[in-house]
Amino acid sequence: MSGKTLLLLVCAISGGLGARAEDPLPRVASGRIERLPAFPSQFVSARNIDVWLPPGYDGSTRCPVIYMHDGQMLYDASHTWTKQSWRMSETLTKLIQGGKIPPTIVVGIWNNGLKRHSEFFPEKALPFVPDEPREKFIRSALAGKPQADNYLRFIVRELKPAIDARYSTLPGRQHTIIMGSSMGGIISLYAICEYPEIFGCAGCLSTAWIGTFEKNAIFPLATFDYLRGHLPDPATHRIYFDQGTVTLDALYGEAEGFAEVMLRDRGYTDQNFMARVFPGEGHTEDAWARRVSVPLGFLDAP
Repeated sequence: MSGKTLLLLVCAISGGLGARAEDPLPRVASGRIERLPAFPSQFVSARNIDVWLPPGYDGSTRCPVIYMHDGQMLYDASHTWTKQSWRMSETLTKLIQGGKIPPTIVVGIWNNGLKRHSEFFPEKALPFVPDEPREKFIRSALAGKPQADNYLRFIVRELKPAIDARYSTLPGRQHTIIMGSSMGGIISLYAICEYPEIFGCAGCLSTAWIGTFEKNAIFPLATFDYLRGHLPDPATHRIYFDQGTVTLDALYGEAEGFAEVMLRDRGYTDQNFMARVFPGEGHTEDAWARRVSVPLGFLDAP
C-alpha cells in the first residue's frame, strides 16, 4: 500500500487532516457561524469549535444543541479536503422552517487530524481485545496512547459548560445530542454510554465498527463486550444507526446487525431506536448530507 493510499484511508475513517491556523471561517447558506478558535483543554489538544446558530437566533429562545465531530467537514465544501460537506446549514434550516425540528444550535468540534483515531476508538473496549492485537493497535492506530476518555472529558467538562454559558441553550440531557460518522459514529455511541446523564441522543452514521481498514471480528466483539454492560436506559435515551452498502460501509453490515440486536435486547423499540440501510451509498460527506435529515428528524423532534 502506498503512503498516499494509506493517508487517504486514514482520512476516510478519521474525517480529515486537522485544523490549521490559516483555516478560514466556513461559509453557510443560512444562519451564521461563530468560531471559538483554538479552544483550550487540559485533556486534549486545542482545536477550533465552529458553532452554527440558526436563522433568527438572538439569544431570547433556548435551543437544543447537537455536538458534532469532524467540525471542519460540516458546512463548506470549498474548505474541506474531500471538497464535500454535510451541508448542515441547508438541511437544518429546511427542517426548522418546516416545523420538523426546533431552532437548534450545532457545535462543530474540529478533529485532531491523523491523531484523531486515538480520540475516537472506545477506550474502555480495549481491555476486551487480546493482548497482542491490542498492543499492536494502540501502537499503530492510536499513536501509542488511547485518548477517547480524555476527548469525552473535554466535551463534557470544558466545552459543554462553555457553550451553555455563552449561548441560549436547553442544557438538559433530553435536548443534548451527539452525532458523527465513521469513527465519529462509534465515539458518539461511546459518549452516550459513558455520559448518559449528559447526552440524551446519539446519531451514529456509517459507524466504523471494525476499528481498522479491514473486516475483522476482534474489534467489533470488544466493542460489544463493552456495550453489553453500558448501554443507556431506553426509557430516557434515543439512538440512531445507519449504513450505506458500498466502499467502507460495505464492511460494517454484520457488526451493525449484531449491534441492532443488542439494542433490541436492551429494550430499545421503534420509539427510541432507528436503524436504516441506504443501498448504493458509500462513506462520504455527500452521502451523509443526503440522509442527515433522517437522524435529525428522529433525534431532534420537537
